[in-house]
Amino acid sequence: MKKDIILCGVGGQGILSIATIIGEAATKAGLHLKQAEVHGMSQRGGDVQSNLRLSTDQIWSDLIPQAGADLIISMEPMESLRYLAYLSPKGTIVTSSKPFVNIPNYPDEAALNSELDALPSVKKLDIETVAHECGNVRGANMVLLGMAAPYLEILSVDQLRSAIATVFARKGEDIVNANLKAFDAGVAAVQPQ
Repeated sequence: MKKDIILCGVGGQGILSIATIIGEAATKAGLHLKQAEVHGMSQRGGDVQSNLRLSTDQIWSDLIPQAGADLIISMEPMESLRYLAYLSPKGTIVTSSKPFVNIPNYPDEAALNSELDALPSVKKLDIETVAHECGNVRGANMVLLGMAAPYLEILSVDQLRSAIATVFARKGEDIVNANLKAFDAGVAAVQPQ
């Protein structure tokens, strides 16, 4: 089994934290893992994208080919569309529904949502509002990871919860619990009612 994931967003939104948690869970599960950070990781407000490949078998390349991604996890809706050429026809996009407008010519929000809604498998949520409702204003990335968890398939929700606890342990129990609460809210948002 394998899962090819593109993580994207804007610098400072927590994409690297999502990659770290998935990587921690994959390592604990004994999976093979390759990661390639492709764009401006250090530039706050700049385009951020990472290829993350998980497999039960050996992985030879750290880059995902066009039409090869099983999942795009995006902190920002326009960024999810930027990498659409990499999404498999059977792939899923999990994205924030709320734009992060950081450029003067940002696309019209209605047109952006219309383009996303026309795709076969898209899960959208205002992750910032959900994080705020959880009392964790910086936890939007954990809400997004929770939304994506059921679509990872190669890792379970419990394995990701354990990785969150491990990654945030040095920051104390309150931070671990706040991030788990945001993650759980994301999982609940995509579960069938």
